[in-house]
Amino acid sequence: MHSITRGLTNRIEPDTDMFKKLSDYISIHYVSRYWILLIDVTVSTIATSIIYWGINYFTHNLVASVTYLYLAVISVLVSLLVFLIFRTHNGIIRHTTMREMWRITTASLIKGLLMFVIICLSEFNGYLNFTCVKVFICEVADISTTLFFLIMVRIFISGVYSYFTSRTIGKDAKKILIYGEGDAAVSAMGVIDKYTSVRYRLLGFVTFNPRPSSKKILCGYTVYEVDSERRFQKMTLSMGVEAILFPSHAAARGEKDRIVEYCSRRKIEILIQPSLREVSVGETILPPIRNVKIEDLLGREEIAINMTEINNFFTDKVVLVTGAAGSIGSQICRLLLTIPIQKLILFDNAETPMNDMFLALRDIAPKVEKKFIIGDVCSKEKSEYVFSRYSPNVVFHAAAYKHVPMMESNPCEAVNVNVMGTVNVADLAVKYGVEKFVMISTDKAVNPANVMGASKRIAEIYVQSLGMAVAADNVKGITRFVTTRFGNVLGSNGSVIPLFREQIAKGGPVTVTDSRIIRYFMTIPEACRLVMEAATMGKGGEIFIFDMGNPVKIADLAANMIKLAGLEIDKDIHIQYVGLRPGEKLYEELLCNEENTIPTIHKKIKIAKVRTYIYAEVVKYIEELRTQIVTMKKEETVAVMKKIVPEFKSCNSRYGKLDRA
Repeated sequence: MHSITRGLTNRIEPDTDMFKKLSDYISIHYVSRYWILLIDVTVSTIATSIIYWGINYFTHNLVASVTYLYLAVISVLVSLLVFLIFRTHNGIIRHTTMREMWRITTASLIKGLLMFVIICLSEFNGYLNFTCVKVFICEVADISTTLFFLIMVRIFISGVYSYFTSRTIGKDAKKILIYGEGDAAVSAMGVIDKYTSVRYRLLGFVTFNPRPSSKKILCGYTVYEVDSERRFQKMTLSMGVEAILFPSHAAARGEKDRIVEYCSRRKIEILIQPSLREVSVGETILPPIRNVKIEDLLGREEIAINMTEINNFFTDKVVLVTGAAGSIGSQICRLLLTIPIQKLILFDNAETPMNDMFLALRDIAPKVEKKFIIGDVCSKEKSEYVFSRYSPNVVFHAAAYKHVPMMESNPCEAVNVNVMGTVNVADLAVKYGVEKFVMISTDKAVNPANVMGASKRIAEIYVQSLGMAVAADNVKGITRFVTTRFGNVLGSNGSVIPLFREQIAKGGPVTVTDSRIIRYFMTIPEACRLVMEAATMGKGGEIFIFDMGNPVKIADLAANMIKLAGLEIDKDIHIQYVGLRPGEKLYEELLCNEENTIPTIHKKIKIAKVRTYIYAEVVKYIEELRTQIVTMKKEETVAVMKKIVPEFKSCNSRYGKLDRA
């Protein structure tokens, strides 16, 4: 008995394996467009031959066999010409859309008209012995038959493809529901149908409705309406649902407290269809379906910016970006490459990240000249070389040290890079006639509680005072200085989200400094688009602040990330509170109320009302700072910083004693 079973197995397995190989081949290979052209011309010719032979047969019109051969040759030539012109063979059969169907219909009509003209106006009609009326009737039938055959060929090929792929994905396919019932949901259905490397079996659509209505059908699938977690659980259990797909970030954000929560508690996979904007210039192409991330739920509706004005301002400009390999600098570079600038100068001292940028951007926007320069903004010689060699029109200054605890331990380095580096670049911008200088700052510069924030505030002060001196003609130059200030950036290097994600992957614990701590968040693309907008609208001397939305409680952020990972707090993974780090505040400030800001034409961008400084006095402070950092005197350096920025009050730091002095 065992030998018989083994023999049957041996006979079946090769066939199954062969079937799977054939299915995999069909899934990842497309029919050559030349084969499609050959098939289209063949079926078109067959359609013509059938129609003329049939009408001749039923009207007892005797015609020589060679006449049908001539007719077939004419049909082949006309069909080939028309199908090449309308490119009916260029589409992917399995992904045929209404646009392709209209193209096929138009090609069939033109083929019929050309055949009618050729047959009626040539001597060939004498061989057929047809009147023009009879030829017209034949061609109407020919058009209909040709169109029918072309459509049936496509349906057949799609059917074969669906048969083989469905046979291979049946057992392993994840059962999935799409959230929503609008155009976006229907679009997501199309993505599931076309994206075969990830195996999903669509069961239908699901929506949240406090008053569930009678059963609805969308594109042949049932729309399931739920009004509570109990009903959601009953529905998903009965159908064996393994995943919910959200067709957009907005849909996922809208349901983060309902459907997303239900899925997290029931360990149902949460998927999302990324937007086209998510794939930035030069980045790896993302799959059309992926797991939802915490960034998707924290983000907001896409901020509209005036791309026309931005394009007009930056077109044909030479743009220098310092800190070009960092989170913000790299995204600014990618955005700039979507604009017809003349030249992009990328300046950074981090060799490996700069090499990554070179590999990512070298083939993007080939008409834009790109220069990748390794160097330090603290080096006057190297910075001057860059300005003198390339004469930039616009400078984005994103180079900076940003980690609060690290800068708290190394205040001299914070001042050297964040202050002196800014001084170098800003002075050179004036010297070499840069039109606009855009400094990237931080919300930590507002009433700073740490060395990093204070160093950025001093850099703001220098830039703004220099800009005012240029405007007042106290310093010769034409440069307009603009500062942009925003909070934490989602997914940036060293931000809390990648840290939490790594801790969760290792099994925890997830470390949070304090249960009360809150932060403002913004996505990298969102922040950079606002930077570009502010750079365009800035007249000089402004400190622009961005609408960061509602603050996020970091403890809640950690809890949500654990849930999204399909884990339970205190069962699978723990949250550990470790206390505030040196220089860390519970609450960040942005100066966003009406008393301390001025509105702009963009509702998401405001101008901060800040204390202004006289440039000559600021220069004296800078020299005093320079003296201290050369001798590496930490406390003396911080003391000078506090003299320049009186609102700098150290929080949870060894330098707090200087506030009491």
